[in-house]
Order: sequence, then C-alpha cells, then structure tokens
Amino acid sequence: MNSPIYIMWLRQIKRYWRSKARMIGSLAQPLLFLVALGFGFGPIFQKAGGGNYIDFLAPGIIAMSILFTAMFNGIEVIWDREFGFLKETLVAPVPRYKIMIGRTLGGATVAALQGLVVLIISFAIGFRVNNILMIPVAFVLMFLLAMLFTAFGTAVASKLGDMQAFPLIMNFITMPLFFLSGALFPISGLPPALDIVTRINPLSYGVDGIRGALTGLSHLGLYTDFGVIIVLTLIVGMIGSYLFSKIEI
Repeated sequence: MNSPIYIMWLRQIKRYWRSKARMIGSLAQPLLFLVALGFGFGPIFQKAGGGNYIDFLAPGIIAMSILFTAMFNGIEVIWDREFGFLKETLVAPVPRYKIMIGRTLGGATVAALQGLVVLIISFAIGFRVNNILMIPVAFVLMFLLAMLFTAFGTAVASKLGDMQAFPLIMNFITMPLFFLSGALFPISGLPPALDIVTRINPLSYGVDGIRGALTGLSHLGLYTDFGVIIVLTLIVGMIGSYLFSKIEI
C-alpha cells in the first residue's frame, strides 16, 4: 500500500519496535504501580470494604500506560523537525492531515498494545476479568483513548520547538490527569469540587470504561464513557490536524 496514512502508521510502529530500551522502560512504571500499590494498599482497601484492590487498580494502570506512551509520542514531531526528517515528510505531495492521521494511528497502535501488555502482566499478579468476552470491548476503548492522547501530544508538539520543554509540559499535564482520574481511588462520594474535576478529566472516562468492561464496575456508565471518548477524540484529532498543517519548516 502506498497510502501516506498507512506509510506513516507503519513507520511509527517500526520506530518504536526498534527501540528495545524504550519498550522495556515504558513497562517499568506500570509494573511498579501494580506491585507496590496493589499489594501495599490491598489489605487497607479490602478492610474498607472495597474488595480486591488489584482488580480495581489494574484498569487504572492500563489507562496510565496508554496515557504516558501516547502523550510522549508527540516528542517525535520535535525530534524529526530538529534533524530535518519532518521537512522531508511535509514536502511530499500529500495533504498534511493524512500525515497527521498516520502518525496518530501509529502512535495509538503502539500505546494500545502497550496497554495490552500491561493487562497481561496484571493477569500474572492476580487480576481477574469479570467477563472474558468483554476484553475486545476494553481493547477498543483502549485504542480510542490512545488515539485521543496521541493526537493531543502531537498537537502540543506542533506548537513547540524546544525538545527539552516538551517532557516538562507533558509531565505537568499527565500527572494531574492520572491522579485525578479515579485510577487509584474510587470517584464515588468525592467532595463536590473534586467530583467536578474528575468529571471534566477525559482520562476518567477511559479508566471508568476499561474498568467497567473488564470488571463490570462502572461509575459513569459504559455508554457514557464511549460517547465522551469518541467525541473528544474527533475534536482533538481535528485540532491536532489543523495545528500540524500549520507547522513551519
């Protein structure tokens, strides 16, 4: 296939696959959270009547893995611009939005597969799925979540020219998104101000949807989770495509 979307999708996957250190390093943080928090806070969570903390925590860590992998994928835009590779891509006689779509699909594929690996690791430490037939549903939601944050990371990178500033900005965005998404604690019964914050946090719907599909425990509703993620993915994708098309080379 000679489609620019397919070419960029394949290029993103190959680039990530060749970086073995990056692949291994991206699994270290999710594994640490699963083991340290899962077994550390498990007894406390169970005594509080919350049940098995591993079952509650694993979907949140899966979403965290997708978030970080997808968002930091945007640094490749700055890297390619820095070393001239982006110029070679953008001068091609194809619409820039197709290049953006290909990059987003490639980054999202990598991030979703990363989430799938974390899911497999979760099984190894005791996580159990409520209904195995819902795993494909969870993976679809994982891919949509990956699309959303890959497009967002690319949009941010399209407006930055400093490679050192990008990780700082991404950490400033991703950490609040993660900690205020309900990945580590239930979002029911929160104070009103915190409840509002969690409801406007897009990752909350990803965490809740993945948790609902895998464990049957959904606070916001699976249809609501899917609807919000799909709408946000379309909006952020269009914004990202516009900003990417305005990159000066």
